[in-house]
Amino acid sequence: MDAAKIKKLLKDVKGNKLTIEEAYSKLKHLPFEDLGFAKVDTHRSIRKGFPEVIYCQGKSIPQIKEIVKKLTTNHSNIMATRADAKAFKAIRSVVSKARYHEMARIVTVGNGEKACLPAGRAHSKVLVITAGTADMPVAEEAAVTAEFLGNRIEKLYDVGVAGIHRLLGNMAKFSDAKVIIVVAGMEGALASVVGGLTDKPVIAVPTSVGYGASFKGLAALLAMLNSCAPGVAVVNIDNGFGAGVMASIINRNNT
Repeated sequence: MDAAKIKKLLKDVKGNKLTIEEAYSKLKHLPFEDLGFAKVDTHRSIRKGFPEVIYCQGKSIPQIKEIVKKLTTNHSNIMATRADAKAFKAIRSVVSKARYHEMARIVTVGNGEKACLPAGRAHSKVLVITAGTADMPVAEEAAVTAEFLGNRIEKLYDVGVAGIHRLLGNMAKFSDAKVIIVVAGMEGALASVVGGLTDKPVIAVPTSVGYGASFKGLAALLAMLNSCAPGVAVVNIDNGFGAGVMASIINRNNT
């Protein structure tokens, strides 16, 4: 249940459209509902500004469907991450208007435009940058997440340090963004370069892209954590979702 529904519930009680017992019945499952295999956080949108997000990887199709059914009872905006085609088909069987963002591996329900940013707040821009084309799936996860949470998105892909002129030729895009997400594998150097060129907060996302000595993203993660450029924060390997959420929180609180 989101804030708008709770406020309406209270107004209905005040206006004698709903009894106290009826209101209590609707509220008694807050802050979560126990499905046995999962405890669905129906209170999260009030605390965080957006509902609980379903992480599909590792969950069975029946489990995903039951969680979606419960969330759609209380929310109009739903997001499911790390979703394959089977998960999308299952979600669509519950909510026919579900949309699949294939490269991002995300399923969304609803337009999501007001899911995070306060009413009346101008939607700030998030610039998503990748070092290479192979980093795009993680970048798309970040972009779709941030956009669903109410932010405007601009993308600048395949501008890694192996051809630094590609990045330097697009620096005008930096000034129009409130937050920059940098997605890079291999040695992860792009985050430091961008951090040294802008006064905007940089969220660095290491990816598991790279040859053997990259250790499935560990080399990029350590390089980003050791960045000498100030203003660079780092999320976990391949965690585009976490970067998208963090960018949205920064925008939401940036007056």
